[in-house]
Amino acid sequence: MDDELLPEIAADNGLAHLRGLADKARDYARGARADNTRRAYAADWRHYAAWCARRGLDPLPPEPQTIGLYLADLASETPPGARRSRSAATVDRRLAGLGWNFRQRGFTLDRTDRHIREVLAGIRRAHGRPPEAKEALLGADVAAMAALLGHDLRDLRDRALLLVGFAGGLRRSEIVGLDHGRDETPEASGWIEPLDAGLLLHVRGKTGWREVEVGRGSADATCPVAALETWLLLGRIAHGPVFRRVSRDGKRVLTDRLSDKHVVRLVQRLALAAGVRGDLPEGRRRRLFAGHSLRAGLATSAEAEERTVQRHLGHATAEMTRRYQRRRDRFRINLTRAAGL
Repeated sequence: MDDELLPEIAADNGLAHLRGLADKARDYARGARADNTRRAYAADWRHYAAWCARRGLDPLPPEPQTIGLYLADLASETPPGARRSRSAATVDRRLAGLGWNFRQRGFTLDRTDRHIREVLAGIRRAHGRPPEAKEALLGADVAAMAALLGHDLRDLRDRALLLVGFAGGLRRSEIVGLDHGRDETPEASGWIEPLDAGLLLHVRGKTGWREVEVGRGSADATCPVAALETWLLLGRIAHGPVFRRVSRDGKRVLTDRLSDKHVVRLVQRLALAAGVRGDLPEGRRRRLFAGHSLRAGLATSAEAEERTVQRHLGHATAEMTRRYQRRRDRFRINLTRAAGL
């Protein structure tokens, strides 16, 4: 978020005593959106502003005709390195980012205006395609992936990250955002609370705070609680970020928190090495797996009531939970036969 969009209290207007509150308001405003969302929205605005500049147009105030032209150009453009033009979902998400940016600048984008509505409808009709959901990593897949890791500090960390991320059904930002305890670092998005029966994770996600129970596993090799306990002990972590970088020589745990991109790279590398979906070409397999594969895998693997899974994942609706439940044995329930045919 740009600083000029945040509350500013100047000393020369007689309100210098509110400067401290302005600083706090600025901090709260920055925290209103996740870092990834703020970066995406900032990129959306830079792209749109540059597009307007190249064509001699003013990005402010928002003109529906200009927005319609921008969306049409965006949909027909093929990004560098891509094989096809942007999807309707990408265009829709970019429009949402622009709407947020306009609101921060004191303007309202009327998406119902025909210059926007009809262009967007045409893009959806021409470029719409089913969402490409990430492949779910099931319990057996995660166990095979964990078995590939050794016992040095880096592998101990990655095993704990993999198993806790899966068992907790966590987003990648929620995994790396965990602290050892409450209120230990300002950028944390949660903390762990060890209990006799397992772990209680306090996680701040998209729908607010939730408590995630991670119980002990049936075997030490795949137990997320045991893996995390080992990492914290040997990594000598008693305060601050749980998942941190390790020195190049692999002998020291550093203070820096891991990036959420590490989760993506780790999942992709281990899934390919473990032969998950080995029936597909390697290039496609790599694109299938990401941090969300752990979250979708838990939702798919867990034999539990839907309400329990929904609460565990922090979904606002049961419909969202159902979208995460992907079974490879798609015809496990055959409604044709069940109907008597």
